[in-house]
Amino acid sequence: MSQAPTTVMTNGESGESHGSYASYLIGFVISVVLTAAAFAAVMMHVISPGTTVGVIAFLAVVQIVVHMVFFLHMNGSSEQSWNLMAFCFAVACVLIIVGGTLFILHDTSINMMSR
Repeated sequence: MSQAPTTVMTNGESGESHGSYASYLIGFVISVVLTAAAFAAVMMHVISPGTTVGVIAFLAVVQIVVHMVFFLHMNGSSEQSWNLMAFCFAVACVLIIVGGTLFILHDTSINMMSR
């Protein structure tokens, strides 16, 4: 039986590419700006409550993408294909569970409440 050659790193790294301090700093600044924008949207009361929920949801999705790109180093490269596929599968599972739960709660509410 032959064994595949292994590469030993001298500095303890496993060979993955990690971001630089500049990319971490950029990600941190963008995250802080997005958090401050969401906080300001709630505290200033300049838009309607329904629109505020939409703005916060949009900012949350953008912040998730920022965290995935700058801190988790997920991108479209071939090295990240399995991580990206696993993430997409997890998102699909969460959407099915949340959507199913909302459907069941709505259906139960319609059938149990008097009209």
